[in-house]
Amino acid sequence: MIRAASDDMQKIAIKPLSVNDAWKGRRFKTDNYKAYERAVLLSLPRKLTIPEGLLCLRLEFGFSSKSSDWDNPVKPFQDILQKKYNFDDNRIKLAVVVINNSVKKGDEYTKFAIDSLSEVIA
Repeated sequence: MIRAASDDMQKIAIKPLSVNDAWKGRRFKTDNYKAYERAVLLSLPRKLTIPEGLLCLRLEFGFSSKSSDWDNPVKPFQDILQKKYNFDDNRIKLAVVVINNSVKKGDEYTKFAIDSLSEVIA
């Protein structure tokens, strides 16, 4: 069982900074992002049942680069899921992210599942 928050964690009493607040001015999608978004949207299953209520997002990213960070691919992929399946990503209250850095170049991938949070932590 993964504990999302508990009393044994260190606490920093500063409001977390969102990605939206981290940049000055308007951000524009790069051509690479636009191409990635189109490709992912076309590759996702046409229909997917999104559970009601709070959600858990499980992600696995397969990278050929040993220096890939676990968090960089999360927000773009999550935003694309939200766009495709028409749900508000603020319902995601738990995410489990796994990075596989031992993938051959050309074999990179993303796996995902969207679960009911109540079923995951029951």
